[in-house]
Amino acid sequence: MQQIIVDISISPDEWIKLYQGVATDVRTTARDGRSVRFPGRILSRFYLQNGIQGSFRILFDDQGKFISIERL
Repeated sequence: MQQIIVDISISPDEWIKLYQGVATDVRTTARDGRSVRFPGRILSRFYLQNGIQGSFRILFDDQGKFISIERL
């Protein structure tokens, strides 16, 4: 199992695009410098009035398949 840690800041307007399917992926840079792209839907449970803000640990298997995400 592998992990990455990302710092995310998604405004409510950007989240609406993800929610409506206008955009599907979040692209960011992990703390270790790797470019990361993942489905925005995995962040749904973290949405608040001000969007999604914070640091997250994303776990994935050796084939790159998503396992889980947690707020740090």
